[in-house]
Amino acid sequence: MILSIALIWAIVVGLCCCLWLITGIRRRLPGEPPVENGWIPYLGCALQFGANPLEFLRSRQKKHGHIFTCKIAGQYVHFLCDPFSYHAVIRQGRHLDWKKFHFDASAKAFGHESMDPSQGFTTENLHQTFLKTLQGEALSPLIETMMENLQSTMLQSGMLKAKPSEWQSDGIFAFCYKIMFEAGYLTLFGKELDGDQSIARQQAQKALVLNALENFKEFDKIFPALIAGLPIHVFKSAYSARENLAKTMLHENLSKRANVSDLICLRMLLNDTLSTFNELSKARTHVAMLWASQANTLPATFWTLFHMIRCPAAMKAASEEVRRTFESSNQKVDPMNSRLVLTREQLDNMPILDSIIKEAMRLSSASLNVRMAKSDFLLHLDNNESYHIRKDDVIALYPPMIHFDPEIYEDPLTYKYDRYLDENGQEKTSFYRNGRKLRYYYMPFGSGVKYSINIVYMNMGLAQENIFSVSEIHTHKKKHI
Repeated sequence: MILSIALIWAIVVGLCCCLWLITGIRRRLPGEPPVENGWIPYLGCALQFGANPLEFLRSRQKKHGHIFTCKIAGQYVHFLCDPFSYHAVIRQGRHLDWKKFHFDASAKAFGHESMDPSQGFTTENLHQTFLKTLQGEALSPLIETMMENLQSTMLQSGMLKAKPSEWQSDGIFAFCYKIMFEAGYLTLFGKELDGDQSIARQQAQKALVLNALENFKEFDKIFPALIAGLPIHVFKSAYSARENLAKTMLHENLSKRANVSDLICLRMLLNDTLSTFNELSKARTHVAMLWASQANTLPATFWTLFHMIRCPAAMKAASEEVRRTFESSNQKVDPMNSRLVLTREQLDNMPILDSIIKEAMRLSSASLNVRMAKSDFLLHLDNNESYHIRKDDVIALYPPMIHFDPEIYEDPLTYKYDRYLDENGQEKTSFYRNGRKLRYYYMPFGSGVKYSINIVYMNMGLAQENIFSVSEIHTHKKKHI
């Protein structure tokens, strides 16, 4: 009896393997890129890619050339490794679509219905929403609010302690996350307990934000798994964390806050008037905005501060530039007078800090820039080669292949704070490979049209212009110090 059951199971497994071999493996057609299906059903090359993306892609590029296809988590992905051909993907709007992948990814990760107007749940044009509230004239007051919240957050940390005179020790990683998350959270979503300036009220406000931070971190650490296709219910604690964040962002709760940003106010209005989302789905779209605002900002701040502290020359150059900028606006750094204001133009005119931040991001960021084929088409590369791409396939660019290319960046593993400064101390924009000038040489957060916001952060003399986006997938190695 036992032998019969084992035989039946062996036959079933054998049939499944045969079925997978017949239907689960792509066969390369004439004119298509080389293809690797991997040996694991559905996952394909996902484990190899996830273990070390850069080395995986370098080895495949050496084997197959500038473009090749890998099966990853049920999806066929064409990796393009030639930086001179990036424009063929980034500027290709006729056959390639970045929206579908990103709308689907957002709905999958945050649990709301699709925000793609073509799906019928909303008619809101998110790109227009961001243009109205996060760019142009709308950006300056947002910068001012962020700077005010950042200074207030840092100075109040000591005032709210039981014994304000005592020093507290914390890791750089934890410090950056606490300060930047609280300032950014208050800038977008306002204050729940505004008006009462008592110590007890301020402590309660900080506790609410820090609780949101803990929920954010719990959810953020499984975000790549959600994008890969795993259901969030597999991660019970992360699911609870996401839902806890959503509950705080129900419209009935947000309407009680003070100083809510124009972005969130407009999104609340449009959710209520242009969508069929239920109240929980509306709140989950705001969780998506929170994640988008913090997922890059927090590690970017940590890595920038980490590298700058380890490089005395960078710290000295940054401090001098900040001092000159303040002096030019007749402001003096005074612990008794924390009100420091810099205009967007002044913050934009800080090339040393810009280079410091870019170099830290070059070494630490790992974005995957993706587009989905809307139909079968012919992709033309810079070397005059052409490849047939199938509908619904994904084309991916992996910028670290540029960032760590020794032909573009001399000694690419070494931190050089002035790498992005020219001989005149201004922003350097000319980088070359094999004697040819590159159009794309620095892509820490992807590129192209995206949902974005530019916010300038001032942190201990560190200016960080951050672009946050729900249209890119970002992975950062987190290191505790």
